[in-house]
Amino acid sequence: MQTYLDYLRDILENGARKDDRTGTGTRSVFGRQLRFDLQDGFPLLTTKSVWFKGVAVELLWFLSGGTNIRPLVRRSVSIWTDWPLADYREATGDDISQDEFEQRIIEDEAFAREWGALGPVYGKQWRDFNGADQIERLVNRLCAKPHSRRHLVSAWNPAELSAQRLPPCHYAFQCWVSPEGRLSLMWQQRSVDSFLGLPFNIASYALLAHLLAAQTGYDVGELIFSGGDCHIYENHIDPVKGQLTRSPRPLPSLRIERTPDAIFDYEYEDFALEGYDPHPAIRAPIAV
Repeated sequence: MQTYLDYLRDILENGARKDDRTGTGTRSVFGRQLRFDLQDGFPLLTTKSVWFKGVAVELLWFLSGGTNIRPLVRRSVSIWTDWPLADYREATGDDISQDEFEQRIIEDEAFAREWGALGPVYGKQWRDFNGADQIERLVNRLCAKPHSRRHLVSAWNPAELSAQRLPPCHYAFQCWVSPEGRLSLMWQQRSVDSFLGLPFNIASYALLAHLLAAQTGYDVGELIFSGGDCHIYENHIDPVKGQLTRSPRPLPSLRIERTPDAIFDYEYEDFALEGYDPHPAIRAPIAV
């Protein structure tokens, strides 16, 4: 994962100071690409610990078509809670804690329907883009026409952007099958929180590539990130500098314990991560 560290160093050295929607401020570059050979190991960052359970549970939520945080918080995954919690506090004036809010989401289905909804975000677009189930179509076409140039899934639906609590950052991905039968995946990302978000995104799309390969009978190939506004938040600069003093360790491997009939039927317990020995986690605030 040295390529990721070089990418962070590039932003620190060449990034322009820019204001942003959150009011935090960033150092930003435009247009970068990273490549990972999935045959070399599962690209989960080792210079800090990345929470694989959160990565996997979120991806399975996307694949289920989910747009409400309730299934996430029931698995103790809080990565989407900040936005509905902020909406609830603003609308009600109730300075409820995150733990109390999530407990109400879990226990009260009506409360979850009202306050846990994020609008038509990733899961809705992947599974129901104006009536099209893009994931089902992708799997079928990868099997039937592996060398097609139309293995594309988009989460960017202009007609529904205003209804989404957060417009898609990673807005599209495309698959490609080599003559040797290796499935590669490239995703496009308009806005890249390079310290907190990108390691999650890398692992998520790596896992998706493995699931698509398992469902279609191919082996995994290359994972490619293509970013637009690639930035480091100003309040992440010191943590980034600390991370850059660390040396990468060997990558873990992913073992899929069970391959169900459909890509929508995996459970988190179907995945085993072997040999993951990262440096300690580095904490930093998320920009909401």
